[in-house]
Amino acid sequence: MRSEKEMMELILSFAQKDDRIRVVGMEGSRTNIHIPKDSFQDYDISYLVTDMKSFQSNDDWLDYFGERIIMQKPEAMSLFPPELGNWFSYLILFEDGAKMDLTLIPLSELELYMKSDRLLTILMDKDHRVANPPVPTDQDYWIQKPSAEYFDDCCNEFWFVSTYVSKGLCRKEILFASEHLNGILRPNLLRMIGWKVGIETNFSLSVGKAYKFLDQYVAPQTWRRLLFTYRNDSYSDMWSALEECHALFRESSHFVADTLGFDYPDYDEKVTAYIAELKKEFG
Repeated sequence: MRSEKEMMELILSFAQKDDRIRVVGMEGSRTNIHIPKDSFQDYDISYLVTDMKSFQSNDDWLDYFGERIIMQKPEAMSLFPPELGNWFSYLILFEDGAKMDLTLIPLSELELYMKSDRLLTILMDKDHRVANPPVPTDQDYWIQKPSAEYFDDCCNEFWFVSTYVSKGLCRKEILFASEHLNGILRPNLLRMIGWKVGIETNFSLSVGKAYKFLDQYVAPQTWRRLLFTYRNDSYSDMWSALEECHALFRESSHFVADTLGFDYPDYDEKVTAYIAELKKEFG
């Protein structure tokens, strides 16, 4: 795999030679001093350009960066609606394993780009358009202290959707149950555990995308219990996973409620009893 130095030289040399590119920025984990560098990190690069259409007319110019295994152009896909407005991105995995997410942005939207992400650094500014280059910070990704309303909404969603999981298990519809456990229940469990971590760290850090650094901030036993909830390949395992989700959520949410002075909802006890009866009858 090419080194970071080699990749950055390619990225900047291409921009330097092409008059259409006036500003080059980089975002993402490579700008975050709190994330250890490794070879799997993407190169999240933005070219702010004067002529979008000339780049989009064909992909030959991308050959400059190396042979590709696969490329995705999200803004040109039909199954997944585009989300970047006038911007256009290329997600590229190269044959040597390097990965680059390259975004083209109209130069006229420089101000919008500068506000888009605080984990952003300017690598090249040919016309000195950026008067005060930003210092990258991951502060926008820190765990945020919840309001009482957010706390109650999280609890309500978690316990309400638990009944859907149990219904799927009772009906022997494991895909339905798994979808609700992993797609709705688990994100709220992770959110609540994240709030607990936030309290313990004074809401001063990020646990990473998809909570990937969570294991660094919870007790080893809690981590093992959380991993146990991912065993979803049989009905008995899913019942056990659901019950462990309940136990972890209950412990974390009581901690959050007690520490922040929130009311803990009484429907926990009612839902738990309801699901226990369903398991006894149908499980």
